[in-house]
Amino acid sequence: MLEGKALIEDTDMPVKMQIQAMAAASQALDIYDVFDCRSIAAHIKKEFDKRYGCGWQCVVGSNFGCFFTHSKGSFIYFTLETLSFLIFKGASSSSS
Repeated sequence: MLEGKALIEDTDMPVKMQIQAMAAASQALDIYDVFDCRSIAAHIKKEFDKRYGCGWQCVVGSNFGCFFTHSKGSFIYFTLETLSFLIFKGASSSSS
């Protein structure tokens, strides 16, 4: 497993899901080159879709901006090594 510790910048995820997010990121960094952000993000997204249902989004990089709406309890933003990770489940466009 990758050396180093993740630093959570912001989240509203349950703790168990936060741990899974950081574990998936660490696993992806063990598999893919640190410069292959697209493959790292795809790996994490597929892992979350499999574990928690479809609709997850993942952004990985060292310099990005974003603006999005997410489902309650599904957002985490953290750094690990030199990369930042944003994982969230998109909010439904229809509200009940």
